Amino acid sequence: MLTKFESKSARVKGLAFHPVRPWICATLHNGVIQLWDYRVGTVIDRFEEHDGPVRGVDFHLHEPLIVTGGDDYKIKVWDYKLRRCLFTLLGHLDYIRTVEFHPNATQFPWILSASDDQTLRLWDFHKRSCLSVLTGHNHYVMCAAFHPSEDLIVSASLDQTVRVWDTTGLRKKHLGGGGMDSGFSDVMVSNGRGTSAAASTALNVQAELFGTNDVVVKYVLEGHERGVNWAAFHPTLPLLASAADDRQVKLWRMSETKAWEVDTLRGHANNVSCCLFHPKQELVVSNSEDRSIRVWDVSKRVGVQTFRREGDRFWIMAAHRSQNLLAAGHDSGMIVFKLERERPASANGPGDKLYYVRGRELFCHDYARATGGSSGVDVPIASLRRVGQQAQTDGIGSGPRFLSYNTHNPKDGNILVCSDVDGGCYELITFSLTNTGGSVTDGKRGSCLGPGVFLGSNRFAVLDRVKREIIVKNLNNETTKRVAAPMPNVDCLYDGGASGRIILRADDRAVLFEVQSRRVLGELTAPKIKNVVWSPDGSKVALLCKYGVVIANRQLEQLCSISDTVRVKSGAWDVSPSGGTSSNLFIYTTLHHVKYCLPTGDTGTIRTLDNPIYATRVVKDQLFCLDREARSRVVSIDTTEARFKLALANKQYGQVMHMVKHSRLCGRAIVAYLQSKGFPEVALHFVRDPQTRFRLALACGNIEAAMESAFSLEQQQGLDGKARDVWGELGSEALRQGNHQVVEMSYQRKKDFDRLSFLYMLTGDSEKLRKMLKISNMRNDIMGRYHNALLLGDAAERVAVLEASGNLPLAYISATLHGLEDVATRIKVAIETQEGSVEGLMDKIPVGTRKGGRLLQPPTPIIRAGNWPTLEVKKTTLEDLSLAADGDEYEEETAPAVNANTGSPSTAWDDDFGAEGGDADMGAANDDYDAGDDMGWGDDEGLDDLGDFGEDKNAAPVDEMAGLNEISDESGFHMPPAGRPPAGCWVANSSHAADHMAAGGASSAMQLLHRQIAASDFSALKGPMIGCYLGSSVSLPGIPGSGSIVLPLMRNDASGHPGNDSLPRIPITTKTLVAGVRQGYRLFQTGKFNDAKTAFSEVLAQIPLTVTDNRNEVSEIKKMLDICREYITAIRIKGAITAAGDDPVRSTELSAYFTHCDLQPMHLLLALRSAMGTAFKHKNFIVAASMARRLLELPDMKSERNADLRIKATKVLQKSEQMARNDHTLNYNENAAFTIDCKDFVPIYSGEECVKSAFSGSAYKGSGMKGHVCLTDGFCTVGVETIGLVTGK
Repeated sequence: MLTKFESKSARVKGLAFHPVRPWICATLHNGVIQLWDYRVGTVIDRFEEHDGPVRGVDFHLHEPLIVTGGDDYKIKVWDYKLRRCLFTLLGHLDYIRTVEFHPNATQFPWILSASDDQTLRLWDFHKRSCLSVLTGHNHYVMCAAFHPSEDLIVSASLDQTVRVWDTTGLRKKHLGGGGMDSGFSDVMVSNGRGTSAAASTALNVQAELFGTNDVVVKYVLEGHERGVNWAAFHPTLPLLASAADDRQVKLWRMSETKAWEVDTLRGHANNVSCCLFHPKQELVVSNSEDRSIRVWDVSKRVGVQTFRREGDRFWIMAAHRSQNLLAAGHDSGMIVFKLERERPASANGPGDKLYYVRGRELFCHDYARATGGSSGVDVPIASLRRVGQQAQTDGIGSGPRFLSYNTHNPKDGNILVCSDVDGGCYELITFSLTNTGGSVTDGKRGSCLGPGVFLGSNRFAVLDRVKREIIVKNLNNETTKRVAAPMPNVDCLYDGGASGRIILRADDRAVLFEVQSRRVLGELTAPKIKNVVWSPDGSKVALLCKYGVVIANRQLEQLCSISDTVRVKSGAWDVSPSGGTSSNLFIYTTLHHVKYCLPTGDTGTIRTLDNPIYATRVVKDQLFCLDREARSRVVSIDTTEARFKLALANKQYGQVMHMVKHSRLCGRAIVAYLQSKGFPEVALHFVRDPQTRFRLALACGNIEAAMESAFSLEQQQGLDGKARDVWGELGSEALRQGNHQVVEMSYQRKKDFDRLSFLYMLTGDSEKLRKMLKISNMRNDIMGRYHNALLLGDAAERVAVLEASGNLPLAYISATLHGLEDVATRIKVAIETQEGSVEGLMDKIPVGTRKGGRLLQPPTPIIRAGNWPTLEVKKTTLEDLSLAADGDEYEEETAPAVNANTGSPSTAWDDDFGAEGGDADMGAANDDYDAGDDMGWGDDEGLDDLGDFGEDKNAAPVDEMAGLNEISDESGFHMPPAGRPPAGCWVANSSHAADHMAAGGASSAMQLLHRQIAASDFSALKGPMIGCYLGSSVSLPGIPGSGSIVLPLMRNDASGHPGNDSLPRIPITTKTLVAGVRQGYRLFQTGKFNDAKTAFSEVLAQIPLTVTDNRNEVSEIKKMLDICREYITAIRIKGAITAAGDDPVRSTELSAYFTHCDLQPMHLLLALRSAMGTAFKHKNFIVAASMARRLLELPDMKSERNADLRIKATKVLQKSEQMARNDHTLNYNENAAFTIDCKDFVPIYSGEECVKSAFSGSAYKGSGMKGHVCLTDGFCTVGVETIGLVTGK
């Protein structure tokens, strides 16, 4: 059983497949109707109008209708497009078991229903009336079904009978029109006279009680010993199958006059719920309350397969009308499944040959002998024998599954035919390549797991299904070698693309293995591999997975990986002799599409499919394939898009431009692709839509093309909001490139006066800025006047604006500050006239201080010239079509120049936007300001016509672009592409957290620290991380009026600029750490333990952000890490000693542990002296003697300055050896090696369970600290296994 879909829900009582779409409708015991898409596993819709369980459901064959019947005695017809119930049919008096549309529902709009009221009913769903009531059963009718092609109905009942009904009379009546319209609710017509209403009612009652003679019983089949739950017709043969509570499935045969029992199928252990004939094979499938599905061979009348499900009883089954799909409903949901795979076994042979299996025959398909519309000629090779009990029945997975052809043998043909029969087996067939009718050698068989693979001309390999060993055999089927798999869980092997190589599948990995040397040559991750397809030249391999394709080179190094949402069925490499697509274009098929994949990772859809096919060969625009019946077919495909992308990736620009000119490449997808790949200039050659051309021109920085498109859009749309947005975007791009004259023109057409004024200020054009002031004055734009006056530094104008706007106090202050005494006096009079006062106004202004007012003057421009200087960039090959011709003459397709003046040899700007002709205004008749030779501003007298910038219908056409001649020199200049920012290079070149932090990537830096050393609390790392960021750059002050310049500091620029390989300079060095450790030593020596702990903790926090240059620094950093850990632990123990106070046991233990920290000799001397005194004081003489011995063994004890301590230690040792006892039992064994638990300060002896910090190495006894922050370093999680500290880039 191949499960295609499984759902979880309440008990499923009814199932129906949609005839065309991948849908299945399930009715549940809780009254819900679910519509599922079993291909993607989602619920499309739910209907919940039935009251109680719904047991029957069916789809209409052509219309969007569903019929359901439930325990509420109602039959409902639903429209799944409208998502509602259309109507309800009432008439049954008990539970409704099944409902079904007539197979030819277009001609016969009938619904058949079976009910527990012991009747069957036929309904006309067009007239929504009952046609006939079929009575005769004397118990619940459990099911009823139409015959697929004949006028028959079968019903099964708990009265232990199966009845077959003949509907010929009803069909003739319906087609003749004699009485079909006279339903039981209508007035009946007889002998041309209408009967009375009473007679009509009597006939209705009679029909309800006794039925009608339109449908008669043809056969009554008796033989079951208990109630019959289900009965079904064979789709073509005169056979019936029935399932009953006597645990039996019976087969019945019908003739014209009688029906009789053929055989009984026994095997179920409980009531058989449902049975049906397989739609394509001679099989019966049944399910039962014994939690099993059984498959029976109709011809042999025996059970051939059993599928069990633990804990769920089966209730219902359904079969798809045209596909090899079955469904079964059980207590907790349903499953959609197949009994066998439908992929025909095939393998490509030498040249133009394909070997495949159809039925039990092996064929050779010769493509070279194709004639007319056929794909080639089929030549039979051999008949395949049936081996094993399971192989005697077709349709249950007994057919060949894999085919392997020996491409290493040029003399004879060798084929391995592998199947899954009896756990897996193979058959070796040998035949002559020259004489197709010659002898065929077979009979060489064996067991294997999965497909076999030829390793050379005379040997092949199979996988042992028990030991999972690779078995190498010769062509006589003799084992020559056994090779152990390089890894466990190997479950399949495939062709390795070369002699002696194979690909092993293990879990979700593919391994390239050389059998002779037993070496692993390559490995990659590929989930659920189904097949392997090698390119014709053997340079690439495509690994077909369940939901994707992985393409790798011959060493199994991944080139790209493609994921899909539906299952991948097959694939083939292009073998076209020309065009450059051979071994570079991979075509694969899914359930409903043909798609392509390139080694660059590009993919796309070529066409849709009605039914799945299995690709075998691709030549140009022809796809050769096999269908599910193993018939060879040829499918036309269009690979233009794939060839275009491949040529672009291979930089075959001549072919690219040829395809642009002569192929039908279009669509937003291609345009978006070219933009994403950095070739927007290519799309400009075949895109004609002005809006799209404008976007592409901006993307590639082509100001000329963008202006052309902007004018076209303006002509189409007028000067509305959209057109103004276009000019705004053009102005932004021109400003980015430094082409301020185009910016000026864009702002003029957009009428963006504020930006225009600011542009004139930046370019130092005071004259035009003064004209902007006059325009604002004429437009009564108070704010515009004030801003322009401010930018010009015109204090008198600013005072006038403030006075005109009624802000007299502000006007008085401004006039006074700027020394305009006459104006100030006049404003003062005006204020006092309005009963105001100027007293105290000037007190609010801090005159003479830095915050005081001063006159603003416009800045002096740095350069007084045309456009700002730009770098000249050569046109790319794709832009210059003459260079891209590649041996062919390609002409550039250009749109007609807008208002081009062809009479004069002008520049590119003149050609596009000349001033000649009557239409040169470019739709500017609606503009009321003039764009003359002085960039659109004319002289002062021209301002009188500006008015309020409203429409002036009588205005003469004005040449808007006449002043753009001086910028024609810029047409050959393009902005160079933006370089890669240093921060981007740093992140890409390094996996060190300090480099990521220097680039500003705090998130990625923290992620790296979390992965490498399990850092989780970054509060302690905040200071060093911010220091890395601030220390990686320097800020240089710029010229007055501009911002500062930030320059990156790099650590690998000693011999020159590293370019894209740059790395940041990190302020934390090994010297910084050494200085911090020495500071800790000094503080520890003087007894300032808290300060010493802070110093060592700071060093610990700096170590993860230190970058080393050589191995010596790496070892030095790791040594300092150990030093910091030991000293912090020692200081924490010292604090615990103080906290222990007078507790003799704990204080002695802690003093002893203190001496086992790895301290410097001078510090260890202090620790041993303290521990010796503590132990001697509390009369723990054994420990005191041990400390005295260790103290005397120190080299520093021989010096004169420690003479007193040496004498004291000697006395303590003598006294302790005399006493030789401990007064207390201590948890301390000096003779056993141990580490110190950094939480509870107890020894952890060898073999005891502990967890450690991945960074500092601090140990903790047991697993209580696992998942908590380390107490030593304060920022890493304990118990997480990581890669450890990373010190280099």
